[in-house]
Amino acid sequence: MNKEQKPTEEKKVEKEVVKTKKVEEKTDKKDHTASVNCKDLVISTKFSVEVANFIRNKKLQKAKDLLSEVILKKTAVPINKYNKDVAHKPGMAAGRYPVKVSKAILTLLNSVESNAEDKGLSTENLIISEIIVNGGSHQMHHGRHSGRRMKRTHVSITVREAEE
Repeated sequence: MNKEQKPTEEKKVEKEVVKTKKVEEKTDKKDHTASVNCKDLVISTKFSVEVANFIRNKKLQKAKDLLSEVILKKTAVPINKYNKDVAHKPGMAAGRYPVKVSKAILTLLNSVESNAEDKGLSTENLIISEIIVNGGSHQMHHGRHSGRRMKRTHVSITVREAEE
């Protein structure tokens, strides 16, 4: 009952490089975009989500003007997701003036504008195509502040040139 073992034949498979439509679109998209990433900002993640929803898909200059008005407390940011016990503001249901978050995101918008300028993009036609907000790690406060944790937020902003 001895079975003869046949040597296994090794087959060489040549891998072909195939360019798909998605890859070409991604490379074409990268030529007309600029981005900025910032980690561990000491701002509220909940208010950052609301401000991100407020300025998403707007022109860059319009978003900067809106955030400047929020800092001066002239325009309120509508609070849609985290709106428990939030008072109404004129013209909207629930709203607040997240000044610290607005200052931080305005700084990032200025940075992404300069990144776009360095890439040779037209800064008048930029639209905020992506703004992603994620919660960061929570570091404990030093000293006798047991149980209190610091706020950390990651923000990523991508702008693209508007097609005319």
